[in-house]
Amino acid sequence: MKACFFDLDGTLLDTLADIGGACNAVLAAHGYPVHPVSAYRQMVGNGFPILMRRALPGAVVAQGPQARLDALTEEGRRYYAAHLSIRTAPYPGLAAVLGRLQDAGLRLAVLSNKPEDLTRALVPLHFPAVRFDAVRGGRQDAPLKPDPTVLLQMAAGMGVAPRDCAYVGDSDVDMMTARNAGMTAVGVAWGFRGAAEVQAAGADRVAADAEELAHILLRA
Repeated sequence: MKACFFDLDGTLLDTLADIGGACNAVLAAHGYPVHPVSAYRQMVGNGFPILMRRALPGAVVAQGPQARLDALTEEGRRYYAAHLSIRTAPYPGLAAVLGRLQDAGLRLAVLSNKPEDLTRALVPLHFPAVRFDAVRGGRQDAPLKPDPTVLLQMAAGMGVAPRDCAYVGDSDVDMMTARNAGMTAVGVAWGFRGAAEVQAAGADRVAADAEELAHILLRA
């Protein structure tokens, strides 16, 4: 193994409370029902526009128009950007594990479907001692995961072959991304979706905690 790519939300950082809080703030402001934070576990993972459409009442999404849905999405994004890391925190042990991987000579990078500006704000805030070769998020000019295009571009830019890389994530989208890119798919059991989902999506290995993740990646 020469390089490890990581998903962000539900993999490196527990962002669920802040994401759910942002969506609920928009819903409440417009008189729509809000959701328990736990419900957002099944809504995240495919980018912010899809997240907001999943959070909004079905009748509102069906009625549209698209311009209104876009405005609500942007309102949620702005609220989230202004409250980006109120309750967000790394999962236990991950900062130390990233340091060990780095010290062992592995190249590290992050690829998320979260908007790129927010991804790039969160990573150095919570992992200031880690040298990531690249940090990418969702952009309008590039396809989102599970399309492997951006992941393969990142690997090429780092000079590593996909067969020498792992992609680590907590969802079926992440496992599909890894497999689509020809990388080792490593699932984590602590994230938003759980071990059963990543196993069903074809994970090559599943880590129960940060220490097991280090064991998998350092011996791959």
